[in-house]
Amino acid sequence: MSELSVELLLQTATVTIRDVVCRGECRHQSAEECAGATHLVFPYRGVYVRHVGRNDAVAEANQVLFFNAAESYRISHPVEGGDACLSVSIDEPLLRELAPKEQLREGTVLAFRRQRRRIDPRAQALVALLRHSLHRKVVETLEAETLALTLVRRSLGERTSHAASASFGLQKLVDRAKLVLSSDLARRWTLAEIAAEVGVSPVYLTQVFQQVEAMPLYRYQLRLRLARALHQLNQYDDLTALGLDLGFSSHSHFSSAFRQAYGRTPAEFQRSVHLR
Repeated sequence: MSELSVELLLQTATVTIRDVVCRGECRHQSAEECAGATHLVFPYRGVYVRHVGRNDAVAEANQVLFFNAAESYRISHPVEGGDACLSVSIDEPLLRELAPKEQLREGTVLAFRRQRRRIDPRAQALVALLRHSLHRKVVETLEAETLALTLVRRSLGERTSHAASASFGLQKLVDRAKLVLSSDLARRWTLAEIAAEVGVSPVYLTQVFQQVEAMPLYRYQLRLRLARALHQLNQYDDLTALGLDLGFSSHSHFSSAFRQAYGRTPAEFQRSVHLR
């Protein structure tokens, strides 16, 4: 069985969307790879680390990753379970129109300066809406193209996304905390447990995480859980069970957090993409 499974969901002159699933058997760094074209990758399940030179990026559902054309990289899976991502490629003139100039490198070749940006909950909802709708063939091409452009615009917006800015050491520390959280999303971690795994004090961990990601550690974990819920909505008839499986204390807790993040309840989201 192949390590990588790629399903073409949409291909037009404007946008190409692929669903990419990796089994994650390569725990250490893979052989060097290179993207043929610049594309944006939205992880929606699992976690992996992308290595570009000395720069590492933890790829999970709170992030969009930029794969620049002709830029070499390696992939590793320090956490078991593999990963799944929605890969979006936009026609280059349109992507240049969408991307703020300060996020792009200088030169004739379109390339992003950073490996990643953190996306907001509405962008996560767009990823799930696109993926579920295209899989179930319940969306027209024009609507899917429009949703994809909206997703990219939101993922690059200064008010709707965030680029972590920190020293190499602090970013490494925060990335280790992210891997700990991703290793068991349903676990009700304590600060002391995460700090022990990372090798710092709970106070220092909370301060550094807030400094680098501009949000508290607990909220970051909540967003990861809710993103996993978006992915699994097509697998559950019992939404109470889904919430409990993801570590929420009750259905009302799950439903309230989901609605606050995405503007609708889990049941309403299911109905919007004809999952139930």
